[in-house]
Amino acid sequence: MKPSRPFRLPVLALLALTFAYSPAMAATVASVESPDKTLRVELDLDDGRIGYRVLREGKPLINTSRLGFLFQNAEQLQRDLAFTSQATRSFDETWEQPWGERRLTRNRYNELRTRFTEKINLKRDIDVVFRVFDDGIGFRYEFPDQPQFQDVRITEELTEFDVARPATAWWIPAGEWNRYEYLYNTTPLSEVGRAHTPMTIRTDDGVYVSFHEAALVDYAGMWLQRVEGRRLKAQLSPGSEGWKVRRTAPFHTPWRTLTISNRAGGLVESSLILNLNEPNALGDVSWVEPHKYLGIWWSLHLETQSWASGDKHGATTAETKRYIDFAAKHGFRGVLVEGWNPGWDGQWFANGWGFDFTKATPDFDIEELGRYAKDRGVHLIGHHETGCAVSHYERQLSDAFALYARNGVDAVKTGYVCDAGQIERQDVADGPVLREWHDGQWMSNHHLRVVKEAAKHRIAINAHEPIKDTGLRRTYPNWVSREGARGMEYNAWGNPGNPPEHETMLVFTRLLAGPMDFTPGVVSLKGRNGQVFHSTLAKQLAQYVVLYSPIQMAADLPEHYEQYPDAFHFIKDVPVDWEDTRVINGEPADFVTIARKQRGGDDWFVGAVTDEQARTLSLPLDFLDAGRRYEAQIYRDGEGADWKTNPHAFTVEKKQVRRGDTLSLWLAPGGGQAIRFRAL
Repeated sequence: MKPSRPFRLPVLALLALTFAYSPAMAATVASVESPDKTLRVELDLDDGRIGYRVLREGKPLINTSRLGFLFQNAEQLQRDLAFTSQATRSFDETWEQPWGERRLTRNRYNELRTRFTEKINLKRDIDVVFRVFDDGIGFRYEFPDQPQFQDVRITEELTEFDVARPATAWWIPAGEWNRYEYLYNTTPLSEVGRAHTPMTIRTDDGVYVSFHEAALVDYAGMWLQRVEGRRLKAQLSPGSEGWKVRRTAPFHTPWRTLTISNRAGGLVESSLILNLNEPNALGDVSWVEPHKYLGIWWSLHLETQSWASGDKHGATTAETKRYIDFAAKHGFRGVLVEGWNPGWDGQWFANGWGFDFTKATPDFDIEELGRYAKDRGVHLIGHHETGCAVSHYERQLSDAFALYARNGVDAVKTGYVCDAGQIERQDVADGPVLREWHDGQWMSNHHLRVVKEAAKHRIAINAHEPIKDTGLRRTYPNWVSREGARGMEYNAWGNPGNPPEHETMLVFTRLLAGPMDFTPGVVSLKGRNGQVFHSTLAKQLAQYVVLYSPIQMAADLPEHYEQYPDAFHFIKDVPVDWEDTRVINGEPADFVTIARKQRGGDDWFVGAVTDEQARTLSLPLDFLDAGRRYEAQIYRDGEGADWKTNPHAFTVEKKQVRRGDTLSLWLAPGGGQAIRFRAL
């Protein structure tokens, strides 16, 4: 489905396009309801200024909030807007994901398209489009093709979200040095500072809302700045040239989204973000294959091996063959190798100009390893760490992907290790270096350049230190996963490491954006110099179900898996691609239980994790297929298990079950449980 053609506006000194609300004089000019009539959006016009509000079951959820922009080098446009037209339509389709949390996705909404025209000065037009689903809303601005506004330079977006009710918020800070890799805060909404999205809240009367954006293309990422009380305002990630977004009209912004549910699990089950993205633009993507992988990675974080060349170098031909052999023996499709190319010696952090992505180090024979892996049914997984010298990387993209394609590499992990705001952009070789943010407009465009170039070589991309996920995997299905939060490596060396609540927090925050390459499955439960994990062994297994990604790493060393064969058995069995997903129960930062049905099979898998509190959770087996018996293969915390004192206490048991039965899941402090329901 194609949106109608957008619109344009011009650019002169400081231009502010602002839509506000005054309760005394505002008149409702347009409205739209969700298909089930639970949600209602109303637009007001007050003295030429526009505001919107959201009602749920007739009660205000978002008070009247303003919409608009500040522009650079253009006349101010703040008032004197007239409501000139509206159009509504309903849409309902079911589409199939090539891979994902579920195979079939319903996309049903009612749309309201409104146009506002300036009554004086340049008489510019701007459209505001709302799509209202049963589980949330998305809205965006569209700048039409109009001669008086062609070159649009946005210095700020004035979109607001004025939450009507007191609420608890789960959030991480935006605009700080460490990108998205912070521990989540739990605070009253009225104490939020400046936050990344997705940000999740629960109102005091039990409504859950996730604030985010969809289809972030050629635009700066949106942060949320609390202005006063519970009123949040969009703040765009900075750019290096004095504006945050520069576009030529016609164009439209990303969707600003609110996913809404009366239970936390409803946020996870929602497909609103995906539905607001365009359909697959790549055509046949059967070459994008979900998989599990091993890798020369954890040893680097333990510092028993190194990225740099020398005696400790991990990425050698011999060591890679050892991993390939282990992968082939145990049915893993991929082997990730980091540190295979020149540039890792010395101080590479935020200094990636020495990286060469078109050749290997002398002790890594990529051609031989490509043949060796192919003969054993294994694929090498590539690694492109840029050290944030992004223009330097872009100049090598085509040749680098061609090298990989010749050697059977069809998935690449990219990396952007540097402090936020330190991305290095050089538009002309040997020219000046500009500094960009990881989630600014320039990097938004860079990531799509990488994904599109990779698609030409039939390569999938897993970005680390990425721009946030906004559902673009629907349009570009080779963008299979990304990082964008604290992953497993923080358990190796973090100070502090990831706390017991971390995974339960990620499910209801970061993972609402899309898949995360968390790299689970460290069965040794030890980090660098013996650093203790805040996890039991059973919880490591449950992460494969709880933390969704179509690529999942078995992150530990091969020798550690040989020490824990029972746990490793589940890691080998668990799929990564799903027919259906159900959230059985859960609360942010406390616990969650998720059931997923294997795509192309009859088995169901369940993962449950908890925070520092031991819990007993009820698992009704209503998701199982009626009329079938199943063998429940249960991997659980053993007697006396506790992440602090007895993390490896672990039990495997089996029992026969059917739909209608209920299991009781005991989770130790910092613990979890993983279950395979094998259809009989």
